[in-house]
Amino acid sequence: MGYRLAVDGPRIVAARRGFVGETGMAVDGNWNLTMTTPMGERQATLSVKAAGGTLTGTQGADGNTAEIFDGTVSGDNVSWKVSITNPMPLTLEFAGTVSGDSINGEMGIGPMGSFPFTGART
Repeated sequence: MGYRLAVDGPRIVAARRGFVGETGMAVDGNWNLTMTTPMGERQATLSVKAAGGTLTGTQGADGNTAEIFDGTVSGDNVSWKVSITNPMPLTLEFAGTVSGDSINGEMGIGPMGSFPFTGART
C-alpha cells in the first residue's frame, strides 16, 4: 500500500492512497452555509467537488441556484465566486478554511465590504 505526501507550507501530511483525506477532497460534498450580511443572516446551500486545485459546483439560496466560478482549493483553503440576482445583482466572493465537517471564512460583497460565513457539511 503506497502513501502520498503533501507539503502545505510548514505542514507535511501523509495519507494512504485512496484515503478520503487526500489533498483536494476535504471540501467535497454538500454544505449548509450561514452568511452574516447587512440584511441579516442569510442561508444558502453549496454542493462542490475539488479536482486538481479547482473547485466546481453550485450554490443556492432563496429558490435560485447558480454555478460557482473561479473556484480554487489549496490544502484546507478554498475560494469561489457566485453571481446572484436576489436581492440585487451582485457577485459574491468566498474565501474560507475547511476543518472536518465545518467551514468558515469571509464573503466579499463588492462595495459593501466583507462579512463572515460559516457552514456545516450535510
